[in-house]
Amino acid sequence: MEDPPRDPPPLTVTRLLARGLTLRCPLCGGGGLFRHWFTIVDRCPRCAFRLERVEGHWLGALGMNTIVSFAVVLAATIVAFMLTYPDGSVTVAVTVIVAIAVVVPLAFYPVSKTLWSAIDLAMTPLEPEDDVDPRWIPTSHHHER
Repeated sequence: MEDPPRDPPPLTVTRLLARGLTLRCPLCGGGGLFRHWFTIVDRCPRCAFRLERVEGHWLGALGMNTIVSFAVVLAATIVAFMLTYPDGSVTVAVTVIVAIAVVVPLAFYPVSKTLWSAIDLAMTPLEPEDDVDPRWIPTSHHHER
């Protein structure tokens, strides 16, 4: 296990979101949060941050994945319509849209998990019952803006 920095950096919203987008622990920035593409560990191996803090935590990640997937499919549908109207191949457009509808949610799945953990930490600061390694908690008890 890596030693924590003497003074961990503050948990700014930007830092939290960047860590979430890069599949890192929102608290310490450590990696190794996934055993496999679809299997996330219970706690960060570096700081012991619980990635599922409350029952039903992953509903947020599921919702975010759904919204992102629908947005990408909508954008692909609009682009396909613009490229195929009036004489283009509808079959090619539908094939591409269906492929996007399958690939995007699967590809975004791990990102949605870590990003939602980061958003959750931004909305709900650490509590004593989170039972993380206290050396990784920034000296400021509140998130900076």
